[in-house]
Amino acid sequence: MYAKYTELRDSKGYKDSDVAKETGLSPVVFAEWKSGKSQPKVDKLIKIADFFGVTLDELVRSQA
Repeated sequence: MYAKYTELRDSKGYKDSDVAKETGLSPVVFAEWKSGKSQPKVDKLIKIADFFGVTLDELVRSQA
């Protein structure tokens, strides 16, 4: 999921702090996902998917 998130983020020229501000998520959340300390909860995934205008499935789909 994090790889797809960073692909979307980078394609729009955003930083994690931009996405955090627009979605109301804590910037710490993104750092924890990146480091593998935590996995995103569904409610947070929905906020991110909505922000980028993609479906939840698109956001979490494994990139093979």
